[in-house]
Amino acid sequence: MIDFETSPERYHHWKLTVDDAVATLAMDVAEDVTLAEGYKLKLNSYDLGVDIELADAVERLRFEHPEVRAVVVTSLKPRIFCAGANIYMLGGSTHAHKVNFCKFTNETRCGIEDASRNSNQRYIAALNGTASGGGYELAIACEEIYLVDDGNAAVSLPEVPLLGVLPGTGGLTRLVDKRKIRRDRADVFSTLAEGLKARRAKEWGVIDGHFPTSKFDEAIAERAREISTATGRERGSAQGIKLNPLQVEAIADGREYQHVSLKLDRAQRSADLTVRAPQNPQPTDAHEIQNLGDAWWPLAAFRELDNALLHLRANEPEIGLVCLRTTGDAENVLAVDRVLTTQRNHWLIRETLLLMARVLRRLDLTAKSFFALIEPGSCFAGSLLELALAADRTYMLNDSAQPIEIATSELNAGALPMSNGLTRLQSRFLAEPEQVEAVLQIARFDTEAADEAGLVTAAPDDLD
Repeated sequence: MIDFETSPERYHHWKLTVDDAVATLAMDVAEDVTLAEGYKLKLNSYDLGVDIELADAVERLRFEHPEVRAVVVTSLKPRIFCAGANIYMLGGSTHAHKVNFCKFTNETRCGIEDASRNSNQRYIAALNGTASGGGYELAIACEEIYLVDDGNAAVSLPEVPLLGVLPGTGGLTRLVDKRKIRRDRADVFSTLAEGLKARRAKEWGVIDGHFPTSKFDEAIAERAREISTATGRERGSAQGIKLNPLQVEAIADGREYQHVSLKLDRAQRSADLTVRAPQNPQPTDAHEIQNLGDAWWPLAAFRELDNALLHLRANEPEIGLVCLRTTGDAENVLAVDRVLTTQRNHWLIRETLLLMARVLRRLDLTAKSFFALIEPGSCFAGSLLELALAADRTYMLNDSAQPIEIATSELNAGALPMSNGLTRLQSRFLAEPEQVEAVLQIARFDTEAADEAGLVTAAPDDLD
């Protein structure tokens, strides 16, 4: 079983250090520490285990070290930054594992970009040696890329002459759309097994600069200091919170968390994934929320939901249908949403919102069928309504003896965007954009109103 829970003291492949406002993520892959047998992670090549640690480090920097403004990503191995995804690992993997590996890797890189864009933590790729394939894809997820000019180091994306597959983690897309590289040059770049060395790489724009070996470390340190002292948000003086290990009970037919339950029916190839609303009113003051730390309901619940989704992806490939359910008091969910909306300028509340958005995007991109079941006792309201909006189908019971409601909140209006930049309501009503505002204004819907508004796929009664 693949475990997505880790922490810096358990890392095998990365060294995370924090010096005031500058953090360093140094890649030092242990060749023999692999997720499966049959390959070695030579030349800082990586498998899913390497990326699980990277994803954990990126998340911890956002929550545990809000004072950090610049993050330097580099290598501790001489003359090599990263050789990319391990080819022997890919050759011995099932198709499903390869798909989920590429998906998780790209989501991790999207998380790096999200931190640079929204958390005032700017990532710098310090390539002290060659970066090829997925190694360059990791670099291009950073905001700035600097390559050592030692006459040997190069950057390359050799998909055509070597592996012969499309880049799985967004390399060509970022090359053209993010770095604005001319398409003809991007085409040539992807066919060059040897890649581009420093001077030509800078000329083409695939790196931001280069320094000789004797000045490389000093130049990177100076650039990190410049970024860390630039004017930013209030995060610089904030005190971080610790992300403690999730409390999860793994049983034969599922996993039980504090706020989330995952129950498996392997014979039917289905699962029930339930999110529970907070049982008690949550704090409304940012100082109290900070003191509560990772026990605050939206942060705790969505971290658990994220772990459950990753478990389903990696460890339960035969599960084809996931039924999404919610239980609890919808008013408690809406009260939390109001705090998230009105106090989102506080760094911790903002980071929690950003994490919720990333988890929901992970759900959007999980290759299983999701059906939302809205029934008595459900609390599909506000942020939890996004689960139903993300589902492939939504069924809401129509029972006059047990009235059921769903509700929107301000969070449904844009705080939790999809990967396409739209809200889930906007994506739902592409042909009727005016319906989005109408739904947000009405706010509460019983079964018949939800069906009429187009918010559910079907509204069966108890006989159905």
